[in-house]
Amino acid sequence: MKLTVPNQLTILRIILTPIFLYFFIQNSLADKFIGTLIFSIAAATDWYDGYIARRLNIVSRWGQFMDPLADKILISAALIGFAYLGYVYWWMVILIVFRDFLITFLRMYALHRGKSIFTSYLAKWKTFTQMLAVFILLIYLNFPNADIYHLEIYPPGYSHWITILYLVVTTLTVVSGLLYLIENRSHVVEVVKRTVKLFYR
Repeated sequence: MKLTVPNQLTILRIILTPIFLYFFIQNSLADKFIGTLIFSIAAATDWYDGYIARRLNIVSRWGQFMDPLADKILISAALIGFAYLGYVYWWMVILIVFRDFLITFLRMYALHRGKSIFTSYLAKWKTFTQMLAVFILLIYLNFPNADIYHLEIYPPGYSHWITILYLVVTTLTVVSGLLYLIENRSHVVEVVKRTVKLFYR
């Protein structure tokens, strides 16, 4: 692996993720602000490393593998933090995280095999919606009165705007994942066959 600037930024994003999560789950409002700031810096590296890679034409196989994985790690960490603090339901987070890592694994497999892969516009909207929803909740939780909407205080909370927002994100994530599996079913079949062969070898 050659440590180009985009690859360094990808590594930085992964390193910043646990630091963000540590500060964000603290009770102090100041810690939450620091966590939000770290998340913003990490998210900015995602845009910047892609910009540099395209501008300087230094796209690498390692970067193609790790860049989307680093994105999923960052967003998943934020979602897990939200669920841990009781602002988003765990079942939503589990569905989103499972879908994203499953699809990321399939993308990595296709890249490794040198095969083309179909990505729908719905999947791109899913990524944008996820990041937007995370930023909205991060900013909201930096306000002193945010805790009055904690799910444990107002169960079941399905009528609150936060839950509605993440229901939309969860639905979009699951639907885009199903479409992805359908459009790339040849890769799915191949992975299943290879897994079965390895299991019975």
